Amino acid sequence: MTDFNFSKWNKILGWLVFLIALTTYTLTLEPTASFWDAGEYIATSANLEVGHPPGAPFYQMMGAFFATFAADNTQVALMINFMSGFASAVAIMFMFWSISLLVLKIAGPRETLTDAKKIAVLGSALVGSLAFTFTDSFWFNAVEAEVYAMAACFMSVMFYLGLLWERDMFTPRGNRWIILISLVIGLSFGVHFMGLLTLPAIGFLYFFKNYKKVTVKNFIIANVVVVAVLMFIFKLLLPYTLTFFSASELFFTNSLGMPFNTGTAIALLAIIAVFYFLINFTRKRNLYQYNTLLLCILFVLIGFSSWVMLPVRSNAPTVINENSPDNARELLAYYNREQYGETHLFYGPQWSEMYSGLDKDNPYRDGKPQYEKDEELGKYVIVNEYKNARQNLDDDHKAVLPRMWSTEHATNYMEFTGPLDFTIKPEFQSEERLISAINEFRTQFARGERDMEDYHNFLRQFSDYINVEKPSFSSNISYFLEYQVGYMYWRYFMWNFTGRQDDIQGKFGDLHGNWISGINFIDEWHIGSQENLPSDVKNNKARNTYYFLPLLLGLIGLIFQLKRDQKNFWVLMVFFLFTGIALKVYLNERPFEPRERDYALVGSFYVFAIWIGFGVYAIFDKLKGMIGPKILAPVVVLASLLAVPTLLASENWDDHDRSGRDTALTMARMYLDSIDENAIIFTIGDNDTFALWYVQQIEKYRTDVRVINTSLLATDWYIDQMKRKAFDSDAIPSQLPQDWYNGKNDAIFLREVTQDTVGIKTWMNYIQNEDPRTMAELQSGSMINTFPSKYVRIPVDKQNVLDNNIVDRSEANEIVDHIDIEIGDQVLYKNRLLMLDIIANNDWKRPIYFTGGSFGDDDYLWMKDYLQLEGVTYKLVPIQTPLDPRNPFDMGRVNTEKMYNIVKNWNWGNMGSSDIYHDPETRKNSITYRSNLARLTENLLNEGDTIHAEEILDLGMQHMPVEHYEYYTLLEPFITGYYEVNKPQKAREIWEKVTKKYQENLEFYSNWEVERQYRYADEIITDMERYRGLVDIMMVYEDRETAREKAEEFNTYLKKFRHFYREDEEIDAEAKSPQQEILEALDGATPIGQPDDSVSLQKDQQ
Repeated sequence: MTDFNFSKWNKILGWLVFLIALTTYTLTLEPTASFWDAGEYIATSANLEVGHPPGAPFYQMMGAFFATFAADNTQVALMINFMSGFASAVAIMFMFWSISLLVLKIAGPRETLTDAKKIAVLGSALVGSLAFTFTDSFWFNAVEAEVYAMAACFMSVMFYLGLLWERDMFTPRGNRWIILISLVIGLSFGVHFMGLLTLPAIGFLYFFKNYKKVTVKNFIIANVVVVAVLMFIFKLLLPYTLTFFSASELFFTNSLGMPFNTGTAIALLAIIAVFYFLINFTRKRNLYQYNTLLLCILFVLIGFSSWVMLPVRSNAPTVINENSPDNARELLAYYNREQYGETHLFYGPQWSEMYSGLDKDNPYRDGKPQYEKDEELGKYVIVNEYKNARQNLDDDHKAVLPRMWSTEHATNYMEFTGPLDFTIKPEFQSEERLISAINEFRTQFARGERDMEDYHNFLRQFSDYINVEKPSFSSNISYFLEYQVGYMYWRYFMWNFTGRQDDIQGKFGDLHGNWISGINFIDEWHIGSQENLPSDVKNNKARNTYYFLPLLLGLIGLIFQLKRDQKNFWVLMVFFLFTGIALKVYLNERPFEPRERDYALVGSFYVFAIWIGFGVYAIFDKLKGMIGPKILAPVVVLASLLAVPTLLASENWDDHDRSGRDTALTMARMYLDSIDENAIIFTIGDNDTFALWYVQQIEKYRTDVRVINTSLLATDWYIDQMKRKAFDSDAIPSQLPQDWYNGKNDAIFLREVTQDTVGIKTWMNYIQNEDPRTMAELQSGSMINTFPSKYVRIPVDKQNVLDNNIVDRSEANEIVDHIDIEIGDQVLYKNRLLMLDIIANNDWKRPIYFTGGSFGDDDYLWMKDYLQLEGVTYKLVPIQTPLDPRNPFDMGRVNTEKMYNIVKNWNWGNMGSSDIYHDPETRKNSITYRSNLARLTENLLNEGDTIHAEEILDLGMQHMPVEHYEYYTLLEPFITGYYEVNKPQKAREIWEKVTKKYQENLEFYSNWEVERQYRYADEIITDMERYRGLVDIMMVYEDRETAREKAEEFNTYLKKFRHFYREDEEIDAEAKSPQQEILEALDGATPIGQPDDSVSLQKDQQ
């Protein structure tokens, strides 16, 4: 091997890992839209629309390019998903070359390397890059349409370019690399800000190259400078460039009377002129460093120019046009994520401020002026009242590094900090009744009779009478270390390099979402006993164990680099910290987020995978004196390949293989197939909105339906868009003009002028009125609209109801004359006002539906008694169906014929297939599907239609089999349903499967220490009682002997938990069910005077 060409094999193997990664990701790609943001990204990319802030215009333009290769509309999602796989494979390729460059710094110049060392270097790069290829979080990002895959690609490319710059820095034209890096930085802003976190590492490459002697002083200065450069680009260069465009536009239009967009054009020309002059000036004066600096800034701005796409497309206007950034000023607000409110990383309010009143000295603060184009005036006008527009709660609750800030998560915060202390305000300390009530609550809480939720409600209820202490600085730091770093970073890190417990979101317990290793005694120390694990735990596809091998190899590499190349070790460590811990500081996460957040941390996992590569060379370097290097190098590389990348690939494949899965698409179509033509449907969250956007926008499916996200309906720009026709969907019916909701009336308050019920049109006219008599003055001095009564009447035009098929004509006699609602809140926010506006002006001409993603009364406009379940949606109908207080989740009536026809026409896709990975969102959706099918079955049985009832039961079990969907409580109606249609064998099969699940869980719990059992008492008791419910079913429908056998079996499990259950809580195996007692009583009824000759139920059936 004397002719071993390192450069040649470096290139070949770099492209090889690219092909391996691309093949892996292509084979495991999601074929269509997935859950969460993917549907939105696919729709906005393929159609070049405006997605949610802070935007991803370059990603969307690239997505549009990849979408052009789709054979038809159904393949668009696949191609945009493929873009993520392609970008991820590119990241792996450049990672390979980065590792080889870094390892060469220790191994020596390539010209002097022996063949064995060359193999070891290339093997290190191979192992490290392939290890990252198969890591959990990176692979997850690589197979769906999300920005994180492309952002990771930019990070990998930037770091490689940084290494090339460091290598060639003192050569002629060596600074070309930093100019290229600057372009990539600008482009990365068109994808995700995460790519910018590579900059500090590149900054240290420059520092160590130029400062051979590192002192404490220059090292500290270097740290400050690299952070300053990062903040300059992120918080100064790009935001203030947009600010300059915004201010210029405003000045030239409002002050000089120029046409709209003149100021933007002049600002652009001014920037071009300034750069042209300065670059020429520095070149002529031979000011090379300044010239390079100017070129870097210019190329950052050139890359950032992808953002021009947003206002261009916003002015089109597109159907999806979030925040409508159609001018420079709105684009700045879009960049700053103003839609999501303010964030306070270093100083600001804490969640405890919700228990305090307004600050005595500064009760109000200004908002931001909202400018809108006034075409008639030819100016930008301020449409909102921003002076003293925001409340400023007690400044005493502000703190340095406020880690606990979200008022929506008060209870969870107190689980970490303990209950907040409070004192009675001096002016109330003589109130005996108040003191007595407070002492009573304190006593109840100390006894454990009240939980943290009760404590939170108590603080809110008594906030006028008590002073609540804010969380201390130490509490904030403790929360940061324990939760934000320990749980929301370290746990994810260990998922990727040690192993993962399952795919169920963790909530700080030890049953779900933790890291595991596969080494029993360590896992038992970490999360408790691993004996008698239930089959659901053992068979969870995301239960992956790596036995610490990736972690150990990475730690070996980390220590090896620290000893042999401290400067580049610090480069990687800075990279690691900024993409990990620093990101946690910035994200400032709450307990608990809607889903796991590991996908944003792939940058730090990338760095650790580089250390895995170093670990391979470290082993070679350690053993080369004991074993011949020519034999040792390939052996170490091969062993490392088997121990880490191969292990990761084999463990992770099944839960990252999304090929063939179409459950998000199936869900979206089910929603749209459940509703009538030209309908309006109110959605709530991401999953019931973005998937519908995708299927309408891309696959052109049911474009007659108007999808309205009720969260976005609180924004002015979204209301404007809803008032425009979209595809085949007409604009929403509305009477509120733009000048009523644009920049104002975010909320209106109840000022009760009557307790009578007010007609909805009169009610709407009242709130729309600007008469001072219908308005109220706030403490800040601003005037707000009010609503006059919480009792509102919605008239029912029966003819419209029947003509528009809102209600079937066979049910015409059930239609009510009006619907009276009682508004349950003192404050109505803009989204609820617009929903009421739609109801008031629709006049029963278009069907109105709700997705059912929530059970809050306000989500249904306080009309839960007037719903009809149709498929997976709830239709608003003028037929009263009172809510059963014993079962409040079964909302609305069921028209069995219509519901049956809807369900039978559903396309279930491959939901029931054993060949796909049933991810948590897919499994969660079965809650809705199963419960709705169960309600249809119940209604069919009540009508005596056992044939169709059995069809529905079979449908549910075919597409949601027991072994794939969990949520076993929802199978009880299927068991009873099969018994009712006289299919006992099918009922028993399900009964046995579900019972086995509960038995496995209880057997698992029974091996725990009692203390742990008490901590999970809710889970244990829930499983026990659901098991009891199954036995009760058996006692109703099966023969006496079978029921007795199952009851005795149940009692053996109950006896395992004597500290929860008394002996008299066992099931009496000899007891008769109520049905049996009735039948025996009837069978034994004889004329007076005749002897009692009852016959057993068993004999009677024979």
